Amino acid sequence: MVVKNSVPRGVVPVVLWYFLAWTLVGLFFFSRELSRRIYWNEPFVWENTLTIWLVGEYIWGLVALLVIWFGMRWPLERRVIGRRVALHLLLSAAVAAAQLALEAAAYLQLGTLSAALSASFWSAWSALMIVGFHNNVISYWVILGVYMGYRHYRQLEEREGEALRLELHAAELRTQLMKAQMSALKMQLQPHFLFNTLNAIMVLVRQNSVARAEEMLGRLGDLLRCVLDEREAQEVPLQRELDYVRLYLAIEEVRFADRLRVTFDVDPAVLDAAVPHMALQPIVENALRHGIARTSAAGTIRISATPAGDSVVIQVRDDGPGMHGTEAAEGWGIGLANTRARLGQLYGEAASLTIADGAPGAVVTLVVPLRTVADTEVEEVQHAAHVAGR
Repeated sequence: MVVKNSVPRGVVPVVLWYFLAWTLVGLFFFSRELSRRIYWNEPFVWENTLTIWLVGEYIWGLVALLVIWFGMRWPLERRVIGRRVALHLLLSAAVAAAQLALEAAAYLQLGTLSAALSASFWSAWSALMIVGFHNNVISYWVILGVYMGYRHYRQLEEREGEALRLELHAAELRTQLMKAQMSALKMQLQPHFLFNTLNAIMVLVRQNSVARAEEMLGRLGDLLRCVLDEREAQEVPLQRELDYVRLYLAIEEVRFADRLRVTFDVDPAVLDAAVPHMALQPIVENALRHGIARTSAAGTIRISATPAGDSVVIQVRDDGPGMHGTEAAEGWGIGLANTRARLGQLYGEAASLTIADGAPGAVVTLVVPLRTVADTEVEEVQHAAHVAGR
């Protein structure tokens, strides 16, 4: 039969350290007594003196637990400080007397007191009361003060820990809210271009251009599959975003036939740069609607991306009639307005989206911080770790 140890792990080392601490206190006061007697050349039996100091401190080690319990039961708090001080004054006197009574009983059993003091318990106790009562009262308050300091330190740590937990929770809520807001904006973008494309297909059907409508539907299916593959992503590499734009433009090329020309001028150094998912499609759509669609002549859309210091500058130009006055203001439709809002959520003031006359046509400039998708994930993890570890 195996008997399991019922003592919790860690208790024995704590007890040993506690015993050692009071042993050191007893040795400290024994060395003081030893030095005093040697200096004044007073006769003494060092074994008795050592026993007296060690036993006295061991008794204090037990009594200190009672003092700590008093501190836990009646802590010195601001709202009741007056009553609690009065209570602990009474308790300190009672504990001082009780500790000396235990010392007297122990010394009588050990035979370490002089013959005069060993006559009776009362003679031993009264002598110890005269010699040690005041020191015991001070010892009570020292122990109580140390405990109260430790208590306040622990309370401060708990409050700081709770504050950090609340801060971390608030940061998580802010992140979730931001992601929810960006997802809502993104969900508005996807139906927006989808409905526009379906309208274009409907026009082709009404024009009896069945083959072109079927071709556009096939390309729309390819685009939707790519979009759904990244439905949870808020940022994708620029290379991936350009793939979406090419699929979208392939759909529009069916509608515009030979009237639409597209050129790309992208610096390979920024192909891995993180950009908002579905950010370029509404910009390109804006160029088609305000540029190519408003003229019967052939038009060109130029898409460029270059690094500029710590940023990536992406421009979409068209050579259409351009945007003037109220038309420029109307250019901020659902697509561009949502893209601008998402930029604010993702990057704050580090990103921008501007639209201006390009003479000819219009130019939309998108500026985002130069970083990779992997970098953004690392930053999120580091931010969470930093908040939790503070």
